[in-house]
Amino acid sequence: SLPSAGVAKTILRPSGNQFSWVLIDAEHGLINDTHYYELINAVASEGTSPIVRVPWGEEWMIKRALDAGAHGVVTPMCHSEEDAKKIVKYSKYPPVGTRGYGPMFASHSISGVVGAQYDDNADKSLSVIVQIESRPGVENVEKIAGVDGIDVLFIGPFDLAKQMGVQRGGEEHEAAIQRTLKAAHDAGKKAAIFCTSGQDADNRRQQGFDMISVITDIAVLAEGMIDQLNVAKGKSQEEKKPREGY
Repeated sequence: SLPSAGVAKTILRPSGNQFSWVLIDAEHGLINDTHYYELINAVASEGTSPIVRVPWGEEWMIKRALDAGAHGVVTPMCHSEEDAKKIVKYSKYPPVGTRGYGPMFASHSISGVVGAQYDDNADKSLSVIVQIESRPGVENVEKIAGVDGIDVLFIGPFDLAKQMGVQRGGEEHEAAIQRTLKAAHDAGKKAAIFCTSGQDADNRRQQGFDMISVITDIAVLAEGMIDQLNVAKGKSQEEKKPREGY
């Protein structure tokens, strides 16, 4: 969420390549497309795939992320099969899609790849990821999962609860999550989800999710600093309540 290559590398470097991917959040974070190149290459230099969540599924927004070297794009609010087809079209070069040509910097985040090597493999190596986070998205999830060129269905649980008008973590909310997980796997696609902690992430891992956002940089910074401040003040460590947001 923070437009800082230093923060990204500080987290990734001591992990010993345990992170397989990092979400660069240009939808809700403080990041815009002027930060993409530096962040993408900082993440990739640590052996981790940089995935950019663009603000919306607009063609120019997707193009900016891909031309900066993103290994994949996440687009918010996929409500229908038509939405999914549009995202695929915007993400792929002709004749499959309509992505404009100009990848001068796109290969910099892929070790050993130069020039035409990027062009030849761009479409098949890219991860096209759509977020399922609305009632129409869930109602159409089987059709969305069946769209050729969609690789991952990514559940946004907070928006999903709000858009459905249900309690997050409640029965209807969880049923929508499980329906999306099943639809993705039935179609031979991957299922992803945002989580708020390691425990939350472990629960989803055991359910079969393939791609999991464990926690945000914002959460780690805030909680880590407050925890150590409380220790410094001699306060006892109370059991933490589950996080209510990212």
